[in-house]
Amino acid sequence: MAVNRRRLIQTGGAAMLGGVTPLSACARRSTEPAAAPTEPADYAIKIADTKIEIAPGVEIATTTYNGQFPGPLLRLQEGHKAVIDIHNDTDRPEQLHWHGQKVPVDVDGSKEEGTPFIAARGSRRVAFTPGPSGFRFYHTHVTAGPDVSAGQYGGQVGGVYIEPAREPGAYDREVFLVLKEFGPSLNQGGDMAMDFLAGIEDPALKAAGESAMDASLKRGMPKGYEVGYEHFTINGRKLGAGEPIRVKAGERVLFHVLNGSAGEIRSLALPGHAFQVVAMDGNPVPKPAIVPTLWLGTAERVSAIVEMTHPGVWILGDTFDDDRNNGMGVVVEYAGSTGEPQWEKPSPAKWDYRRFARTGVLAPEPDEVFDMTFAKDNAAQSGFNRWTINGVAFDDQHMAPMFKLQEGRRYRLRMANSSDDIHPIHLHRHSFELTRIAGQPTAGLLKDVVMLGGYQRAEIDFIADNPGRTLFHCHQQLHMDFGFMCLFDYVQRR
Repeated sequence: MAVNRRRLIQTGGAAMLGGVTPLSACARRSTEPAAAPTEPADYAIKIADTKIEIAPGVEIATTTYNGQFPGPLLRLQEGHKAVIDIHNDTDRPEQLHWHGQKVPVDVDGSKEEGTPFIAARGSRRVAFTPGPSGFRFYHTHVTAGPDVSAGQYGGQVGGVYIEPAREPGAYDREVFLVLKEFGPSLNQGGDMAMDFLAGIEDPALKAAGESAMDASLKRGMPKGYEVGYEHFTINGRKLGAGEPIRVKAGERVLFHVLNGSAGEIRSLALPGHAFQVVAMDGNPVPKPAIVPTLWLGTAERVSAIVEMTHPGVWILGDTFDDDRNNGMGVVVEYAGSTGEPQWEKPSPAKWDYRRFARTGVLAPEPDEVFDMTFAKDNAAQSGFNRWTINGVAFDDQHMAPMFKLQEGRRYRLRMANSSDDIHPIHLHRHSFELTRIAGQPTAGLLKDVVMLGGYQRAEIDFIADNPGRTLFHCHQQLHMDFGFMCLFDYVQRR
C-alpha cells in the first residue's frame, strides 16, 4: 500500500525518509517580524553562519538554512500561493534562488535579473504561486569568485517538493537525498572524468579548444584553478555517520536525488539493485527507463524507483572510490539483515538522456534559433579560467542582455562546447525541452539543467512564457563567477 505523504509529515514520519525533515509547526511561522506582514507565512527560513556535524567529531563551519543541512524540505501545492519569510542573520547581503520554478524576477533570487537582495541582518517576505510540480530546490545565488567559503560552496541548499496532481510512478514511500561536498580548496591542473556521458565529440570544436589550451601552456600559463574537496556527504552526514535507510523486502522506494554541489558531477549506485528513472528535474520523463547508475550534473535532480529485492546491508554510494570512501554514501539496511555494509562496483554504462526521451520524433520548429559557443580562456583571470559565450565573458557591472525574446515565441538554443569540461547548463524561470543531444534529435524530455559534454553540441527549446530578465549560465559556481553567464530579456511585440 502506498504511504500517504501528508500523513507522514503530520506525524513526523518523514524523518526516516533520508533524513530531510520539514519545518516543525512552530518554525513555519516567522519568529521575527517580516516586512509588512499581512498573513501568516507558510515557512520561515533563516540564513546564518553555523556549524554542522557531518561525522562524530567532525564539524564544519558553513552557512545554512535554519541551522541544518540540508535546509528544511518545503512541501508546496502547485497553484496554491506560498508565503515565505526569509531572515538573513549574516553580515552579507544574500539571494535565495527558487531553482526550477516559474516565478517572477522579483522573487527568483538573482541580482542579474533584478531580484532585491536580502539585506545583511535583514528580512524579506516573498509570495509566489509554486510550479511546475515535482522536485525543485532552493539555494543561494551570490557570487563567490575566489572565495571558496562563499556562495554555493557553503551549506545553503534545501529541497522543494511541489505536490503533483498525479505521481509519475507507483511506490510505497519516498526518500530525499541531497549530495554535497564540504571543505573546498583551490588547486591547479585537475581534469574532469568524461567517459560516463554519451555523446559525440565535434572535431572542429575539439581542434579549437585544444589549440587555445596549447597556446596558453606554451606561453607559460599554468592550468586554471579548479576546486577540490575534503569531505563528502549525503544529507549532511558522511558514510556510516548517519542513520541507515531502513527498508523491507518487496518495497518500492522512490528516491528523489539532488546534486547540491557547487561544481561536482555525482554518481550513485546500489549493489544488486537498479533504478527506474521516472522524473528528471521534477518533470516526469516520457520513457521511464531502468539504469544501473544515476549520474547528476550540478543542480540536476533525478527521481527513481528502486525495488527492494536483494536483502542485505548495502552501501548506496558514489562510483568513484575516493569520494565514496571519503563520505559520499549512505547505508541501506534491510529489515532482519546484519553485518558490515557491502559495496560492489556496478557494470559500466553510459549516461544517455536519449533513453528517457522520445526518439525518432521531431520537436516543433522554433520561431528563432540562437547559436551559442562556450569557450575557456585558460588561467586568464588571476589564474582562474575565464569563460565566454560567443566570445563574451559576462560583465556583472553592466549586465547587458545578450538575447532578446518576444513573449509566446518558441526559441532554440543551439549550443556548442569548445572546452573539454562538462557544463551543467541552467536556464532560470523556464523549463526547456531537449531537442538534440548526443548527435540525435529528441523530444518530450523537459528539464532545467542539462549536462553538455566536452567538445559536444546540443539543442534545447523553450517557450518565452515568463516575461522579464532571464539568466542563463553554467551551474558550476567557478564557471559562472568567471564569465559563464548571459541574460535574455523580453521586448514588446511590434
